[in-house]
Amino acid sequence: MAADLDDLIAYLDESPSPWHAVASTTRRLEGFTALAENDEWSNVPARGLVVREGAVIAWSIPKGAAASTGFRVGGAHTDSPGLRVKPRPDSDSAGWKQLAVEVYGGILNNTWLDRDLGVAGRLVSADGSESLVDVPEPIARVPQLAVHLDRGVNDTGLQLDAQRHLTPVWGVGVAQPGEFAGWIGTRAGLDAPPAWWELCLYDLQRAAVIGADRSLLTSARLDNQLSCWAATVALASAQPREHIALIVLNDHEEVGSASTTGAQGPFLESVIERLVLARGGSRDDLHRALSASACVSADNAHAVHPNYVERHEPSHRPIVNAGPAIKVNSNQRYATSASTAARFQAACEQAGVPWQVFVSRNNMPCGSTIGPVTATRLGIDTVDVGVPQLSMHSARELCGVDDPLHLAVALDAFFS
Repeated sequence: MAADLDDLIAYLDESPSPWHAVASTTRRLEGFTALAENDEWSNVPARGLVVREGAVIAWSIPKGAAASTGFRVGGAHTDSPGLRVKPRPDSDSAGWKQLAVEVYGGILNNTWLDRDLGVAGRLVSADGSESLVDVPEPIARVPQLAVHLDRGVNDTGLQLDAQRHLTPVWGVGVAQPGEFAGWIGTRAGLDAPPAWWELCLYDLQRAAVIGADRSLLTSARLDNQLSCWAATVALASAQPREHIALIVLNDHEEVGSASTTGAQGPFLESVIERLVLARGGSRDDLHRALSASACVSADNAHAVHPNYVERHEPSHRPIVNAGPAIKVNSNQRYATSASTAARFQAACEQAGVPWQVFVSRNNMPCGSTIGPVTATRLGIDTVDVGVPQLSMHSARELCGVDDPLHLAVALDAFFS
């Protein structure tokens, strides 16, 4: 397997938006043929991929696979919580030029303060043409109120109103309508300002290995681009024999997955159906294939926090660099069952990878993933797993250096 930490760091740094994460994924799938959804899929390549905006699906079909052959699916999501630029962002206050932003997903508000922010995403011109843009320069900042003007902040806690307190500054003076549009169009090399955009502000600090023992990885968007990378490199190196290996990297998981590119949408179902039908299969073959399929939903887990040990369930406290955690929730916030957990455990042990178990405390709400959505929509047996990390949904997150590689190797074994 070509998985290595330097490549993960490069993937994280070159993926400041979901659309860039898709581009980073497709670059690593060398030898995979790209199809378009509006193409005729009568001659499907053994190794292929299809992109839908901020989502991508790729597959590897073993030689001699029947139309009813089941799938081994690795699922993750390309989006991360953050700040998105509004359609009419130009504003000003008290001599400061500001950008109106919308909070995307469940961010930790305070982690976005006093960071140098770049901007990246996709632009749509008036003629409908699209382009990616990335300005990796410090163009905006959300300034925190000085302690001198909030003497009690360290005793009472920082209270931030998302509308009033998270608006970044990006210059001085009076804002002009269309100023940002003209600026971003110029930076993207367009002849005219874009008509529309989907743009993310992002922390410019690059991913880095830290610690005196070099045991930790810190970066933006570990949740969940780490899993996207692991699934990608695993698929690229997998040699499936009895099943079709497939990855689906959905968008919009952080806001509920209800979109054409999210796990609640038809993207995965449509692609699987077309892969079956293109190889001469029937509707009966499709349902046989689904019943013979399995899915690993990979989305990071909560490592035990050394300063908040009491927030974790005893005996279910994942630690970093001890392998991916199998995530269990009887209320179906995770899709793991006893049989799917055993299947992933077997893949880990086959690959020589350690594994752990995560369960939330009864008095702590449990997040969710694309796992239950995928299992419900397609009826595919699913296990939820994830690399343990700290600072989930922060602008900058933390995990161990070994666990991303553990996850990639385990997924390779699962596919193969």
